[in-house]
Amino acid sequence: MTAKNSKTPRESYTIMNEIVLPNDTNTLGNLMGGRLLHWMDICAAISAQKHSNNIVVTASVDSVSFKESIRLGDVVTLQAWVTRAFNTSMEVFIEVYAQNIPKGEMIRCNEAYYTFVALDSRNKPAPVPELKPETDEEQKKYEGALRRRQVRLILAGKMKPEDAVELKNLFV
Repeated sequence: MTAKNSKTPRESYTIMNEIVLPNDTNTLGNLMGGRLLHWMDICAAISAQKHSNNIVVTASVDSVSFKESIRLGDVVTLQAWVTRAFNTSMEVFIEVYAQNIPKGEMIRCNEAYYTFVALDSRNKPAPVPELKPETDEEQKKYEGALRRRQVRLILAGKMKPEDAVELKNLFV
């Protein structure tokens, strides 16, 4: 049982399905990347809202991988969950699968990490509950989240590389 001010990743777990229609595709019949990013942002935001019980805004998107094409008529399944909560922000991991139902094929085609900030009623950053990972996979993503956060902050110019203790520990 978790404390009142903490949640498990399962409590933020979100599954969303979409079907790829002609208006979603490029001239090759593939899902446009921008449409997929739009769906990913929505699914990940729902997950962050479930965790924080607040409206959230996207702060960053990183490590987006377009591994396989998604075709016209495929059913796209997006799965997102919070991997770590900080003070007012949360990291959300999202996986994307494409399913060709007539062929009975399903492939994992994309993944990404999103960062969201929770907002209060005045649109100011709001504190979020801590996250209590339970499974080995949840623990692994939780531990890696601090390093990923430090990379984001360095790239955004909000942290000096010499202050990134977690990253330094990888090389010491």
